[in-house]
Amino acid sequence: MKRLLIILTWVCISQTAVAQTDTLPIYQRFPTVPLFTVMTVPDSIKFTKADLKNKKPTIIMLFSPDCHHCQMAVKELIENISLFDKAQVLMVSSMDFVQVKQFYEEYKIANFPNITMGRDASYYLGTFYKIKNYPSVFVYDKKGKLVEAFEGTFQMKAVADALD
Repeated sequence: MKRLLIILTWVCISQTAVAQTDTLPIYQRFPTVPLFTVMTVPDSIKFTKADLKNKKPTIIMLFSPDCHHCQMAVKELIENISLFDKAQVLMVSSMDFVQVKQFYEEYKIANFPNITMGRDASYYLGTFYKIKNYPSVFVYDKKGKLVEAFEGTFQMKAVADALD
């Protein structure tokens, strides 16, 4: 009986030691463009993964209109927009629609046809990407596979380089 108890204890301890908790964010476990639904700015039209252009690299940028680093990143994006001509850029915020629309107008996003701005009221993408810092950028190739992720402070040139 004592021997059985020792074996059972050993089995339980070894199973606990071998068990792994999956700590990877969802976007790393499933490295393709996620299913999503956002409402576009300025017109509140539903925009989903199905609305993305096929066979074109995709950049998903999560931002907050009141974030200084986000403002700097968008300025740099606009200044270097020619580096992103072959890509589609989806900028997403979970902030209030009025704030996001004001940001859209301030940076004249309507002048850039390859940029779509949307509002993710449910914070789905923030959860999917396990966002810790804004801005966060996720670069996908033309097949929809994740190429690289950027979080916090980074250069837009590095994002453009990830498209190649």
